[in-house]
Amino acid sequence: MFGLGLSYLPASTSSLLMSTQLAFTAVFSLLLVRQKFTSYSINSVVLMTLGSVILAFHTNGDKPHGVSKGEYFLGFFITLGAAALLGFMLPLIELTYSKACKVITYDLVLQLQFVVSMVATLLCTVAMVINKDFQAMTREAREYGLGERKYYIVITFAAFAMQCLLVGNLGVVFCSTALFSGVLLALLLPIQQIFAVIFFHEKFSAEKGISLALSLWGFVSYFYGEYKFIKKQKQASLMAQLHSTTGP
Repeated sequence: MFGLGLSYLPASTSSLLMSTQLAFTAVFSLLLVRQKFTSYSINSVVLMTLGSVILAFHTNGDKPHGVSKGEYFLGFFITLGAAALLGFMLPLIELTYSKACKVITYDLVLQLQFVVSMVATLLCTVAMVINKDFQAMTREAREYGLGERKYYIVITFAAFAMQCLLVGNLGVVFCSTALFSGVLLALLLPIQQIFAVIFFHEKFSAEKGISLALSLWGFVSYFYGEYKFIKKQKQASLMAQLHSTTGP
């Protein structure tokens, strides 16, 4: 969905819409798994979403050339739907873990990822065959600026990196919460801009600096809140053990 929406939208609009995934994740975490929010986690969600929005507004661009008004709105709602679906999927996975009738291990998490990836691959393959996209890939490879061989190397490593990202997401949900996974995904947008500055020598603008600062602030806020929560739990556990050993 995101790929289709991106083909009809400028980078600024698509980045802005995808940055809403953290807000969707927070809402669905509250509805599905009854996620308990603290002032730190709320602060983190607001700051990181705001940081992504500022970065998206920095990118110049209006409706792409050759895209009709209908296609533009189609891309808009498809991309927004992709953000909402991602925000729904992460808490749903956490709910699945909590409702499972057997002990959840990381092996089971990997099996879940295998099934999800296999179904997605089958659906995409059928769609590409119907749309004759495999023929288009051959043409794109010939026209690729770095050469045909590097085209296939790039898409292979991109597929590998995406699988690592998806497995990591499931692992974060397994070890922590869906909200934390959403926080990490939101942190990717400003980090991408940093890599663009390093490797592609793009200008590091004030907007990028503000976005990075807000995202890091939100990230630290979330971690500090988790640190205080874990510390409070440990103190309560120690007090309970002390009372049980000393007796009434």
